[in-house]
Amino acid sequence: MRKLKNSELGRLNVEDFKKTAKIPLIVVLDNIRSLNNIGSVFRTSDAFLIEKIYLCGITAQPPHKEIHKTALGATESVNWEYVEDTLELVKNLKKENVIVCSIEQAENSTMLQDFSIESHKKYAIVMGNEVKGVQQEVVSASDFCIEIPQFGTKHSLNISVSTGVVLWDLFKKFNF
Repeated sequence: MRKLKNSELGRLNVEDFKKTAKIPLIVVLDNIRSLNNIGSVFRTSDAFLIEKIYLCGITAQPPHKEIHKTALGATESVNWEYVEDTLELVKNLKKENVIVCSIEQAENSTMLQDFSIESHKKYAIVMGNEVKGVQQEVVSASDFCIEIPQFGTKHSLNISVSTGVVLWDLFKKFNF
């Protein structure tokens, strides 16, 4: 086995990435305080061809050197928009027939491995604040609450890790 060189990876340039078909999935960042987490979500969203990222509330916006440090240029490739109020955004997405899923530990949540998608529908996942999680009013307004199963002594994952786990799972379910 030999590691591939960067030139052998067949990576898209930003212009080609923007023209490439995306999976019908939106990421909503609800009051994320860590600039490194924001950058990581951009980078992971680029990897899995996510349609758009919404940055809400206190979530910082590019350009910012701390976001750039982990995004590695993904803020240029992934479509994004700032919206102040997460709940208003969720209501508007639902009016556009987007299925909104909060990623949270909650009563009657659906475990990620049990969550099924309809391939002809568009979805949005809401990722919450590192300490408080997704706002309760946003959870209540969501169509689904998806939970990542955990089996150790800790009951949480870092937001960038959670986003990566969920995006990979949904990417596979879209059969892209």
